[in-house]
Amino acid sequence: MTTALDFSAVREHFAAFAERLARALEALDGARFRADAWQRAEGGGGLTRVLEGGTLFERAGVAFSHVFGASLPPSASAARPQLAGRAFEAAGVSVVLHPRNPYCPTAHMNVRLFVATKPDEPPLWWFGGGMDLTPYYGFEEDARHFHATCRRALEPFGADLYPRFKRWCDEYFFLKHRGEARGVGGIFFDDLAEPDFATAFALVRSVADHFLAAYAPIVERRRAMPFGERERAFQLLRRGRYVEFNLVQDRGTLFGLQSGGRTESILMSMPPVAAWRYDWTPEPGSPEDRLAKEFLRPRDWL
Repeated sequence: MTTALDFSAVREHFAAFAERLARALEALDGARFRADAWQRAEGGGGLTRVLEGGTLFERAGVAFSHVFGASLPPSASAARPQLAGRAFEAAGVSVVLHPRNPYCPTAHMNVRLFVATKPDEPPLWWFGGGMDLTPYYGFEEDARHFHATCRRALEPFGADLYPRFKRWCDEYFFLKHRGEARGVGGIFFDDLAEPDFATAFALVRSVADHFLAAYAPIVERRRAMPFGERERAFQLLRRGRYVEFNLVQDRGTLFGLQSGGRTESILMSMPPVAAWRYDWTPEPGSPEDRLAKEFLRPRDWL
């Protein structure tokens, strides 16, 4: 692998990875994804795979996109104003899994490459991505397993990366208007362009390749646990928090909408059903109360 930028290699790898992951998730669930190809008027398109009404997943989405345009949208240049006005090309895979059983957590993973260009200047490129876990009922062994797998994905690239990317995830997936974490975190990174293209690309591949190992054992442990109306109602309330984060804070959602992406594909990350109740609080000492007090706050799971 060359140390120089090779966008086509990344695009082809991401497309193949999305296909492999969808097949693995179909084997886990038993249902099939619907594949929906789309084109973007300003350039590029993607392939969105959605599974709904499965035995394990109430909704699962695996979206590959490759888009380009004459000017970066505001969400992509807000933190780096020197990029405003540059042409761009981006490729990525975004995955969101919403299980049916409230004892199974929701999971999210994405990997992406951005390239920003300007006439007579070398292109600027950077990778981003990560994965995080959003349980409705907390199990410490699940959180430890997820975080241990995240650390394992990053270990070949430096012992300092997991604590740094873990802290970044805790800070990013935090609902500021609620004052609470979205879930138990994981890893998150952006603006990754060091030490060279080949190493950064290898790190991103490792993160993607470890996602199923981080998540599948958890849902296999929890998918057959019995639940009733109480657990389902709490799951829907917590899903409401997920929707709030994605619509209010998530940069990926904003980029997709601002860049003219396909709305249905961008919003496939939403749960199929969610709920809000006015000023609801859990019963003290209940499992629902334990989630808020012990799991929805940054901590060292390892």
